[in-house]
Amino acid sequence: MRALVSGGSSGIGASASLRLAEAALARGEQAMIAVCGHTSNAQQEEVVESIQSIGGTAIALMGDLGDPEVPEQLVAAAVEEFGGLDALVANAGIAKPGALKDYSLEDWDGMFSVNLRGAWLLAKASYPHLRDSEGAACFTSSMSGQLPHAGSGAYSPSKAALTLLAQTLALEWAPDGIRVNVVSPGMTRTGMTEKMYIDPEIKKAREEIIPLSRIGDPIDIANVIEFLVSPLSGYVTGQDICVDGGFSKSILSHIPGRPSSKS
Repeated sequence: MRALVSGGSSGIGASASLRLAEAALARGEQAMIAVCGHTSNAQQEEVVESIQSIGGTAIALMGDLGDPEVPEQLVAAAVEEFGGLDALVANAGIAKPGALKDYSLEDWDGMFSVNLRGAWLLAKASYPHLRDSEGAACFTSSMSGQLPHAGSGAYSPSKAALTLLAQTLALEWAPDGIRVNVVSPGMTRTGMTEKMYIDPEIKKAREEIIPLSRIGDPIDIANVIEFLVSPLSGYVTGQDICVDGGFSKSILSHIPGRPSSKS
């Protein structure tokens, strides 16, 4: 398994990087993971060291995906090191909440340059290598890309566009044997969302509206990412799997007066 994981320094990306390595080694394969981050940091090095400690190979790559030159550079560096690519995990993303009427053009373009254009350019650069290996790509979208979220600024629109980008690629690349899927996390505890969950009242209130009664952990998402780029999902492409503990399918249960499983 030769994989590139963007946003691999922390949270979902870090868990996915390690999970891909663990699963590959368990299948008797080599595990070669390019852990990509915006800048070099201690968390990224910890992920690399964790992969190496279990017998895998890992490299740390850095670059701002908002720069249109960076995606191709990251892919080229990974391919030079690994000799090819079997999987792309386009996981990097940014968020900047705000009302759209107050949003600046700079904020809008910045969000789309990373969340959408950066992922597209990573995929474009990865294509010939995934074609050669008949590999797979997984894009990390969001529950907020499936449902509108007031106050999310350009985040929801950019993630909705990302999902359709991935599904379009799935159709275009299927004749080449490349599978492309999407994972859409729900409420998940990461560095980006930690400020919410350190408040016990907010954490409890959120847990109460999730059918599985808990906030997601990055490994919950990483497990699905690993499945979607592994041989186990060899007949799965163009899908968007929402990993949210059942929340997005529970909206009708919140209507007052309707029966629920807790009644």
